[in-house]
Amino acid sequence: MADTKREIERKFEFTRAGKGSGPARREVPDLTGTAGITAVTDRGTVELDADYYDTPDWRLAADGLTLRRRTGGADAGWHLKLPVSPGVRDEIGAPLGDALPDSLAALVRSRVRGAGLVPQVRLVSSRRVSHLLDADGALLAELSTDAVRAERGDAAAAWTEVEVELADGVDPALLDAVEKTFRKAGLKISDAPSKLARALAETGAEPPARPGGDGPDDTAGAHVLAYLRAQRDTLVAQDPAVRRNLPDSVHQMRVATRRLRSAFKTYRKVLDRDATDAVGEELRWLAAELGVDRDQEVLLERIQTHLGELPRPLVTGPVRSRLRAWNATRRAGSRRRALAVLDGKRYIALLDSLDALLDDPPLRDAAARPSDEVLPAAVLRDFERLAGRVGDALAMEAGHDRDLALHDARKAAKRARYAAEAAVPALGKPAKRLAEAVKSVQSLLGDHQDGVVAREALRGLAAQAQGAGEPGFTWGVLYGREEALAEHRERELPDVWAKAADPALRAALE
Repeated sequence: MADTKREIERKFEFTRAGKGSGPARREVPDLTGTAGITAVTDRGTVELDADYYDTPDWRLAADGLTLRRRTGGADAGWHLKLPVSPGVRDEIGAPLGDALPDSLAALVRSRVRGAGLVPQVRLVSSRRVSHLLDADGALLAELSTDAVRAERGDAAAAWTEVEVELADGVDPALLDAVEKTFRKAGLKISDAPSKLARALAETGAEPPARPGGDGPDDTAGAHVLAYLRAQRDTLVAQDPAVRRNLPDSVHQMRVATRRLRSAFKTYRKVLDRDATDAVGEELRWLAAELGVDRDQEVLLERIQTHLGELPRPLVTGPVRSRLRAWNATRRAGSRRRALAVLDGKRYIALLDSLDALLDDPPLRDAAARPSDEVLPAAVLRDFERLAGRVGDALAMEAGHDRDLALHDARKAAKRARYAAEAAVPALGKPAKRLAEAVKSVQSLLGDHQDGVVAREALRGLAAQAQGAGEPGFTWGVLYGREEALAEHRERELPDVWAKAADPALRAALE
């Protein structure tokens, strides 16, 4: 079973006296008295030997991931480190063995795919460890001084680095205080984010950068491709988060698929839809499969929130226990389904197709034109599509057909919002203001649709309760509340839409 640890650290290296010279100092200063550090205890020296695994074209290193098999020390085993933010990584460990554990292999699958993982770099370190303690003897951080030797084929490099890793729950401000003390003693923040990154740099094997834009930066094609590549990267990066069941990960992965698909349609004069439609359909399939789990998550949160807002006299029977059991049954199935999709060949084929399309994009003639000549028309076209659907829905009587029309309008609002957001880097504030206005419409329509789905779920829960001889009163109260909220949202829509449809918002783009 894999173990996860949030790693918050800062790496330092000794400054040099001049070009080609050795380090000016090799002594780590005494940190006693720095911030809340009242004692520094020597924990001895350990010998570490690690093989770092990657694909032949360095796919993990290119995205800032490290995967190693290490012997020596208290945490010998397999370790996968996933970047969270600068200086912060999640380290996921698994027991030592000859083969890469399945739990870690799954987390890198969206990047590795069929390329295979092999040892690429060996790092041998002699690590001197000290503990930084507060006045009560509690651990604040671990200080490590590593004498490192890197071996990559026939190339080798050696250096010394100092690392300070915070203990759980310690204020990161401690690292700022340590850095200030270190700077005075001749140490600086390391230029490399990890030992592997430094090893690659010093042995001449830096990982390749992600493909860049095509053509001048101000062309429509360059802007659209930059947006698409960012969404592709989000999709790939969220894969391990979904597998780890991290909060909001399914939602973020699903949004990336929708943004990609919407952009293919919105910017069809930039990219040839004869080439993008097939990938778009596969993205639609992926979003739908992920939606099974995400929709259940949203639905439970909505019902729980409204249940918690009811006065106690209106809650009768084992309502909460039934809700938990209902969700556990549905969520277990939906999560298994999501993971099965991520482990399937169809999903990997989709990722490969998306990479191939972005590496050799099917650009049309408009892609070479300036972005401010091409993107505004695409954004406004999607807005007009939204306007038509909102108008159709508002003209209907309340009821099932209107609910369906409002749902269609919601989907159009998402596409119009995504179109405007994608254009912000090129068009600036006018596109941003329109995106924000459309987002307000999308939010209202989204809440309305969530209520439609919740009413259906509440009918089912009431039927289950009745079949078990439980009171159905509370489920009826919640259903009535959803009806009232839906009516309220429908009354709000004309005013919210009027603000979004203000011609001044579009005039700046015309």
